[in-house]
Amino acid sequence: MSIEPITGRYVAIEQGGERYRIYFEEAGQGRPVLCLHTAGADTRQWRHVMNDRRFIAHNRFVAFDMPWHGKSLPPEGFETREYLLTTEAYVETILALMVALGLDRPVLAGCSMGGRIALQLAALHPDRFAGFIAIEASDYQPAWYDIDWFHRPDAHGGEMGAALVSANISPHAPNAERWNTQWMFMQSGPGVFRGDLSFYTRDNSLVARLNLIDTSKTPVHLLVGAYDLTCTPEDARRTADAISGATLAVMDELGHFPMSEHPEGFAPFFADALARMPK
Repeated sequence: MSIEPITGRYVAIEQGGERYRIYFEEAGQGRPVLCLHTAGADTRQWRHVMNDRRFIAHNRFVAFDMPWHGKSLPPEGFETREYLLTTEAYVETILALMVALGLDRPVLAGCSMGGRIALQLAALHPDRFAGFIAIEASDYQPAWYDIDWFHRPDAHGGEMGAALVSANISPHAPNAERWNTQWMFMQSGPGVFRGDLSFYTRDNSLVARLNLIDTSKTPVHLLVGAYDLTCTPEDARRTADAISGATLAVMDELGHFPMSEHPEGFAPFFADALARMPK
């Protein structure tokens, strides 16, 4: 039995005047690549990439659980609070983690809400990054579902979340990885998926900022799954067209969680995306 190259540790950061104990994993050496998980999930979504010798031979991957997610605990007194993620808190958390880990201009790779915030950072803090890989990301989409279903006393929020995401997984995904992907959502903390979706479906501030992105300084490459119903190829293409110099690849046979649901199908597209980023 072999030991995986992924190592996990904790680091303390300050965000919003509060202290958080953040869980992060890393693997590989070389160019730093900071990876962001989707709404309602955690760093495990990146485990296949971080176990892939083709990637970790020349890149140092770092992935972390956002506060309230995975192994990163919520703040003290969370039991009396409503969790609602905001752009400001998200940006502050990422930048604080980079300082704590000494990450100097990493490539930022984020999926879904992580892809959305990657584009926000491309507009607001481009000097802090070498480039951006925005996966299943678009400027804005209002919810076509009632997000309150994910935090109700008469429904299991995790199972409701898994039911929603199941429609966004490609039919070509291996069955084991389909269920592994859904399991992460089944384990999500009460109200966390709803709080993330509040950011994802109600914050449209990125639309007016897309013209601020300068791809001549920091390249932007978008990846979108052909079977994604939440961020469709048309949504991603509309967003890429609004960013001068941005590039886009539509991933056949993939859905909204490509690195988790179908790692082998995702690998060539991610390898191409990394090749577009500065060394």
